[in-house]
Amino acid sequence: MSPTLLALAAIALWATLASLGTALSHLPPFLLTGLALIIGSIPSWPLVLRDRAAWRVPPRTLALGIYGLFGFHFLLFIALRHAPPVEANLVNYLWPLFMVVLAPVLLPGMSLRPLHVVAALLGFAGAAIAILGAREGATSTSGAAGQYWGFLPALGSAFIWASYSLWTKRVAAFPTSAIGLFGLVSGVLSLACHALLEAPVVLTAKDWLLVALCGLGPLGAAFFVWDMALKRGDARQIGILSYITPLGSTALLLAVTGRPLTWSIALAAGLIISAAVMGTRAR
Repeated sequence: MSPTLLALAAIALWATLASLGTALSHLPPFLLTGLALIIGSIPSWPLVLRDRAAWRVPPRTLALGIYGLFGFHFLLFIALRHAPPVEANLVNYLWPLFMVVLAPVLLPGMSLRPLHVVAALLGFAGAAIAILGAREGATSTSGAAGQYWGFLPALGSAFIWASYSLWTKRVAAFPTSAIGLFGLVSGVLSLACHALLEAPVVLTAKDWLLVALCGLGPLGAAFFVWDMALKRGDARQIGILSYITPLGSTALLLAVTGRPLTWSIALAAGLIISAAVMGTRAR
């Protein structure tokens, strides 16, 4: 499968995260993240039983995996607690832009062409319109001015995911199955945070079903195919394609909630698709 198709598969799975997260918003965030990451690691368990080398990675690589999966979600959930959620989510979606502009800094032999910059800015504009457009007709939940420090961890989460995605090309080659190890260890750390920071809750059968879907999809399979895309493709082009994520996520939320399509969403679609085409044509 081509890197572009692999990246689009990951993006499609990540687009479901907001809808699943909305359905599970009554669960503590670290509990949800920990359970989902552990469930997401399960598909790689049979590989370890057959070949222990499937999870054999250097400590540096394991640390990078934990940095990416655990660090990203930890800072994102902190941001969503201490900053207006929609705006914090928008800041978090700077990570595709960071992937494009940081590639020449973090990866040897990479160069940033003017077309990459234009496409990145165009895609970011579309992402902003898509996310902020979802607020139309809704009641603002922005917190007090003193809570705006929460944008700092949102910015940190964006940097972590972009740098993690790029640095996977700098460490020693590791099998994609090792993503399961990253998810398992990150999930255990998330559950530890839940035990320390959150009140215990009892999950219903519906909760477990949705958590399983979340784990097997956006917090599971998406990481595996994303890793394969990064190993085979150009990180700058994949970063541009990532702008489809907020558009797909918003469109799915509109369908689930029954809200109508607005001009802002239509405009965002045009900007994001244009950015994706422009980025993939940049050589």
